[in-house]
Amino acid sequence: MSKELVSKKPAAKIRMGIVGGGPDAFIGNIHRMAARLDGRIELVCGAFSRDPEKSRSAGQALYLPEQRCYPDYQTMMQREAELPAAERMEFVAIVTPNSTHYSIASSALAQGFHVLCEKPATLNLAEARALQQQVTETGLLFGLTHTYTGYPLVMEARERVARGDIGKVTKVVAEYTQGWLAAVMGGEDGKQAAWRLDPAQAGASCCMGDIGVHAANLAEFVSGQSIATLLADLQSLEAGRSLDDDGSVLLRFDQGARGVLFASQIAVGEENNLRIRVYGTKGGLDWQQQEPNSLWLKWPDRPAELIRAGQGYLGVNASNNSRTPPGHPEGYIEAFANLYSNFATAIADARGTEAPQSSTMNNVPGIDEAVKGMAFIEAVVASSAAGGQWTQLNCDVSR
Repeated sequence: MSKELVSKKPAAKIRMGIVGGGPDAFIGNIHRMAARLDGRIELVCGAFSRDPEKSRSAGQALYLPEQRCYPDYQTMMQREAELPAAERMEFVAIVTPNSTHYSIASSALAQGFHVLCEKPATLNLAEARALQQQVTETGLLFGLTHTYTGYPLVMEARERVARGDIGKVTKVVAEYTQGWLAAVMGGEDGKQAAWRLDPAQAGASCCMGDIGVHAANLAEFVSGQSIATLLADLQSLEAGRSLDDDGSVLLRFDQGARGVLFASQIAVGEENNLRIRVYGTKGGLDWQQQEPNSLWLKWPDRPAELIRAGQGYLGVNASNNSRTPPGHPEGYIEAFANLYSNFATAIADARGTEAPQSSTMNNVPGIDEAVKGMAFIEAVVASSAAGGQWTQLNCDVSR
């Protein structure tokens, strides 16, 4: 994860399949746009819906041949594996509700396909650990779309912390606030809310599982430290909900830093306000997703510095994950595309005689982050249920 980007390009486009992402799924189109952006990946097949007819029509609307618009993921894995190596998909993107992630990913790995999965990786920690073992045994690549790690200035923030620019990290503040669940909704918002608030489909948490885990991942990615223990207070402010829509968490990191994380989907007026602040013994930094091309560095003895995307003074990773000159905004789609492009580079390397392990992928969260994310979610839920007790994360990822 800490290695710099390599310049190696694939000899041919990487062939991608997708499970989910049909006409009613917002995130499916985001994945497809991100995969297309750099021209390195080609969508060759898909199982887009649990309804075979909807899957067929969705695939044909994307100009796929009818025989590669599959009625379900099981058929897709089997038939793709039977195709000649030069034709079959090389990896599958999973963009379905959480409850199906494990079975789809496990099936793909069993048939020899790499996996790029929406977060959280599974419904629970036990599934994440089983998936981790399968990834290790197969030697295949597993990527997790923690999108915000794909922003160039998030990579820059991480690099500056790692080289000691702000000194020893002492405090981390991560927040992610939205307002879209503040009322009962109909239409497309209602569909998106329904499965996220259903324990059978979403798992143990709505807010923390949906967006809080992004904030936790960003806190670890930038600070270079892992969350060791936490104390959480979750709530559901809207009546009748089985899962949380708001929460606050105190954090203790493995290298001594303390932190605060709060996430809410009932913060009226907020859109996608993800923010990370990291403070050290020499200075601090501040980045917000809604202003992604700016990174603030703060010092005790001189004015704050504004670091901007696209500038020549940025580090290797930030520079290699930027596409436009300074002043031309790059945002969410581009950050998503960076994950896809870096995953494509890893697959191109795996086309050689020896496949790299997922932990060596450049700036692509992998199976270790998948386990950490599920451990975070389960610890938050357990801590809150116990009345706010300090709870250790059960996420030893050493292998």
